Amino acid sequence: MVDVSEKPVTRRVAEASCRVRLGAETVARLAELPKGDAVAVARLAGIQGAKATSTLVPLAHPLPLDQVEVTVLPIGDGVEIRSRVVATARTGAEMEALAACAAAALALYDMVKAVERDAVITDLRLERKSGGRSGDWTRDDGAAGASR
Repeated sequence: MVDVSEKPVTRRVAEASCRVRLGAETVARLAELPKGDAVAVARLAGIQGAKATSTLVPLAHPLPLDQVEVTVLPIGDGVEIRSRVVATARTGAEMEALAACAAAALALYDMVKAVERDAVITDLRLERKSGGRSGDWTRDDGAAGASR
């Protein structure tokens, strides 16, 4: 692990997203699947994933998380998952935000696989982060690289 002991403790915020592509019939049934409410389970899995990041990612520091929000939004071609993680720490919360989305997407896949095996998890990415030595960053899909 990298030594972060010299870094100041600051407020860190990270947001991530991903998508799960599904058929329209499956999207319409998300609350009534054989295993139960897929949206509720995915949200909880995302929160749990953020909390377990340092267990899942070998060199990630364990962070004291101040807040984890996970939203699971049905859209036309599937589901959009978004996470927002806030931590007051010496290192950023980007991995926690990404882990939240990944865990939520995997849980959603597990919930829908009985009715749609060809679901696809896609576009896992960091959307923005703030705090720390490198400052603020927001994804800019219109240009090569990112804006600060």
